[in-house]
Order: sequence, then structure tokens, then C-alpha cells
Amino acid sequence: MRAAFRRLGWIVQDFRPRFSPLGDLEARLRVLGPVDLVWVPSFRQRDVAAARRWANRARVPLIFDPLISSYDKKVNERGKFSPSNPKAAALRSWEAELFVTADLVVADTVLHARYFAETFALPEERLAVIPVGAEETIFHPAPWNPAKGRLEALFWGSFIGLQGPQVIVEAARLTQELPLDWVLLGAGPLRAECERRAAGLANLRLEDWYPYETLGERIRQADLALGIFGGSDKAGRVIPNKVYQALACGRPLVTRETALIDAHWPSGVHVVPPEDPRALAETVARLAVDRDALVAQGEANAAFFREIAGETVIAQRLSEALRRFFPDVECPQISADEQQYDREPPHRQ
Repeated sequence: MRAAFRRLGWIVQDFRPRFSPLGDLEARLRVLGPVDLVWVPSFRQRDVAAARRWANRARVPLIFDPLISSYDKKVNERGKFSPSNPKAAALRSWEAELFVTADLVVADTVLHARYFAETFALPEERLAVIPVGAEETIFHPAPWNPAKGRLEALFWGSFIGLQGPQVIVEAARLTQELPLDWVLLGAGPLRAECERRAAGLANLRLEDWYPYETLGERIRQADLALGIFGGSDKAGRVIPNKVYQALACGRPLVTRETALIDAHWPSGVHVVPPEDPRALAETVARLAVDRDALVAQGEANAAFFREIAGETVIAQRLSEALRRFFPDVECPQISADEQQYDREPPHRQ
């Protein structure tokens, strides 16, 4: 999103409040010069109230890009409170007030936008859908031939329930006789459980995080990419960053089925039921046998990524959202080298 703003000619100025409830007071002391827009980014629900007050004072729009709902995470995904618990009701009411106070709310998928609208009584005209995408300077395809010996299927992530990494471990257990290695990269709440389940499996290993700038290189070393396999409703409403990263790197992908992945997606995207290690094992085993098809599938995925979530597409979606408040904002035409603009867009801050 930051790159998309710059593509549209905006100057991005960061402000991180030390104490969110009084962030507007701090901003009045620290922020230099006037701005045209306040954008509250992902996971910063705690900043919205102060940002609203500051935006009102500056008479500029406030856009909230939450990515996820705190209520959905704590109640539906983690089960910290049951939906009937008064604390759940209070959390929902608090978050609804934040969503409604924004001039525009950004969702990453149409299903997430629908959830925001239904859960927080948010008018659909105050929602915009912009996919999360992936940075093309890091995640891009490269010439590749699948391994002739053991094939590698790679998962990377933060080991949370939505991703379902434990499903991958059980799938590895079902494919021990195949020339196939399963790799889980990253860290998070479920890593210890995955290590415990993986004890004694020679075809699975866990790796620590790579620096983000080199993650694309690691993905391109693998033959297959593994998406998410969790069974929550939220897992079915999202297309996570890692899916776009896999597509951008030109790798065949296996992930859980969702209404968001339909017949328009390329043949290099393979879906399985959530929380189903046997279906995952059977799908990856089938791909491991037909290796000649993998290169074409990866190329199709890379082309599809550029079509639905490349940086140019995201800039266009952002442009459409911003034109609600700034009619002169347009997505600049990109020249042949994909680096220079055909014209210099107007600068806003």
C-alpha cells in the first residue's frame, strides 16, 4: 500500500503515537505541516478514535485499513469469549464504533467487506476492497526446473490457527514413502506443537525465519508452495499475503478451499478441504508425480498474480478508493520498463 501511494504521487508521512488514546494531542505537537488524508493501517484499532479527532481538526478524510477485526479474532477465531458473553458484546460495540467513525474502511476481500458490513452495520458504500498483494521487488518469478530427486513443499508463516500448520505435519506423516520433503519456516504459537507432532518424521523439517528481504529467494528454492489450512470462518474469508507471495514467485500452490478461489483461478492453484491432512497429502503426492506440469502451472500463477494483485492493480484500486475524496487522483500509466511513469501525478500528503 505504501508503494501504491507513492505511485499515485503521494508523500507518505509516518506517525506512531506513544500512547494511542492521546495520539491526537501528540500529533498536534509532532506532525509538521498540513496533510490531505489520515490513513490508519492494519491492526491499529487502538489509534482510530484519536485519529478521528485529529482528522476532524484538520478537516481531512480518515480511512481505516484494519485487515482483520479484533472481535472476529478474539471471539470467533480464538474463542476467548463466547458470542453471548457480555464482554464479546462490548468488544463488538467498541469496534463497530471505530469502523463507523471512519470515512472509508478498506477490506482485503469481498467476503471480508461483507463481514464488516454485516457485523458492524457498516454501509457498503463506505467500504473499498483492495487485495494485500506482495512486493514485486522481493516476490517475483525466476527460471526454474522442479527437483529431479526429492521435491520440496514449503510453508512459511507465523504458525497461527488460521494457517493450520499442524495439518501439514500430519500430511507429511502420510507421505513418508514418497521422494518428498515438507518444510515449515517461521515461528509462532503453534510451532512447538508442530515440533512435537513432527518428532521422528524424516521427511519434514522446521526452519527459522529468513530476513524478509530474502524470503522470495527462499520461496523460489522450493518446488511447491503451501498456503493455509485452518478451519475457521475467517480463514475462508481471506486470501493471505503468503498466497500472493507464492503466486508472485511463480510456484504451484496448495491451499484450503474458499469461495474466493473459483474457476477463474489458474490450474496452478490447488485447493483442499480445511483441516484435512489426507486431502493435502494426496494432492501434493499427485503433483510430485506429474513434475513436468509444475513449470507451466507456476508460470500461470505468476501471470495471474499480476492480473489480480500486482502493484499496478493495487495502485489502481487505491486510486479508485481515493477518488471518492480527491477526484483528480488517477493511477498513472506505466511505461514499458514498468519503472517510469508516463506523467508526473499531483503530489498529496
